[in-house]
Amino acid sequence: MTVPFREARIDLDAIADNVRHLRALTGVDVIAVVKADAYGHGAAAAAVAALSGGANRLGVAEIAEALALRRQGIHAPIMAWLHQPGETFVEAAAADVEVGISSFDQLEAAGNAASVDRPVGIHLKLETGLSRNGVAPRDWQRVFAEAARLERIGRVRIVGLFSHLSNTSPQDDRAALARFDEGVQAAASFGIHAEILHIAATAAAIELPESRLDAVRIGIGLYGLSPFDDRSSGELGLRPAMTLRAAVAAVRRVPAGTGVSYGYVHRTDRDTTLALVPLGYADGVPRQASDRGPVTIGGRRFMVAGRIAMDQFVVDVGDTHVAVGDEVVLFGDPTLGVPSATEWANAASTINYEIVTRIGPRVPRRGA
Repeated sequence: MTVPFREARIDLDAIADNVRHLRALTGVDVIAVVKADAYGHGAAAAAVAALSGGANRLGVAEIAEALALRRQGIHAPIMAWLHQPGETFVEAAAADVEVGISSFDQLEAAGNAASVDRPVGIHLKLETGLSRNGVAPRDWQRVFAEAARLERIGRVRIVGLFSHLSNTSPQDDRAALARFDEGVQAAASFGIHAEILHIAATAAAIELPESRLDAVRIGIGLYGLSPFDDRSSGELGLRPAMTLRAAVAAVRRVPAGTGVSYGYVHRTDRDTTLALVPLGYADGVPRQASDRGPVTIGGRRFMVAGRIAMDQFVVDVGDTHVAVGDEVVLFGDPTLGVPSATEWANAASTINYEIVTRIGPRVPRRGA
């Protein structure tokens, strides 16, 4: 079998299975978060897989992401919650995209975007302590009063009330959940009874049962990665969906003392073989993992030797026989004997979310 020059192989069945598992675990609806091109996995394909696994709706950050999914034939409910200044919501309304509302001005714009026979679906976001977007408690009454009025006259449909947790500690998250409940009760006093309440992302969905409410927003767990430092994907019953791999592009035998890549931060300590891998930081492989990132070649584990460059890096394979065209796996499902995205995150002093999301457009995504 010919190994691709470079490729991110996406196990779509794993995405569907992860949804099934988390839906069974939580017992509530699943909002599959496919923002940022589905954390680098390919938004449309991931969305279809998630819906086939039982997700009830999709979540994206920006309206443009939702519109792209609509253009690719996805008709499931989609919500978008991060908007540019002055957003009119006209395109979102026309495409039946639900929008997260974080201010009175956004609420007014959503009401103005409604057509005669189609109210705009909205989710009112409440600020509960993360200090990002969301309606501040001091503005709740004004926003709730106007939202209730707009719903009565058919300009909006209040689909959800939602917020986001910090994942700082169970105590912090419970405090945020209590503030959210205060907001829900305040909304109810204005006659607002949303169809769904949602605050938990993957970590809280697993760790904090009382946060599950009517639905959970599953992002990193959708792709089979753990949001926790002390538990692996396998321990959570999740299967990583992305395998990043390439073909060895060149092989050379070098003597002891040979400098490798820019700056010679690695010099060979013996006669050895160097294998060239055609992936670099232009493809999203973090330069911070230079001299530390793990790979497997032919089922054996090695480390990056020297600095990761824009298009390539080098692996010191010692006396192991490696040939041009051999498969190199940077990360995938560790139960199959390959490194994990979390190992690369540790090597680069970051999180697994960033490792998969930053894989660039030069790397083809291929469904498996």
